[in-house]
Amino acid sequence: MPLGADDMLDYAQALAFAGNSLLTPMNQTETVGLHPEFWDSFPDFDDDAVRAAVASMRLFAEAAQKRSEEGADLVTEVSVEFTRLFVGPPKPAAAPWETFYGAPDGSHVDVGFGRATVQMQHLLQQAGLTMSNENNQYADHMGIELLYASELARRIADGETGTADGGSARAALAAFASEHPLAWIDKFIAAIDEAAPNGYFTGMVALAKALLELA
Repeated sequence: MPLGADDMLDYAQALAFAGNSLLTPMNQTETVGLHPEFWDSFPDFDDDAVRAAVASMRLFAEAAQKRSEEGADLVTEVSVEFTRLFVGPPKPAAAPWETFYGAPDGSHVDVGFGRATVQMQHLLQQAGLTMSNENNQYADHMGIELLYASELARRIADGETGTADGGSARAALAAFASEHPLAWIDKFIAAIDEAAPNGYFTGMVALAKALLELA
């Protein structure tokens, strides 16, 4: 079911949470994803896939809370998982850039210089957005693509119905989600599942996929 106009601000915030979670390790940002009550209030937009993904994240948070009470440092564990998956060394176990998944041999050669990177740089410029992330990530990072989708949703929530080229703002959001993050997110999820099965980011990226499918 298409999202209503009243849902768009919540939708933008949900996408932003997922995007930020993939850009900064938990020990440098908010830790709300480890609290079950956070997921109790997370919007599911009356969608079965989002509802299932939120429920999975809540189960993870419940288990994390119990382990924390027993002395485990879950923030550090999730931060280490983040680094191993998306940073390295020696290289990310689950490359977070769209260009990587477009390379026929799956190599890193074109990362940072491929078509997807250039396309994302152009889209960000068109939208008047400037990347200011401390890690100098390439523009086709999954977290940045989610934040761009979030910004499109926020503008729709603010009443923007059209784009600079005369198109529909809703159509632009749907097209972006389909042509960029959704075009490679399954491969990204598979890489995460192989490297860190049942970890925090398996559920987080599954949630991102479910949200993007509502665009």
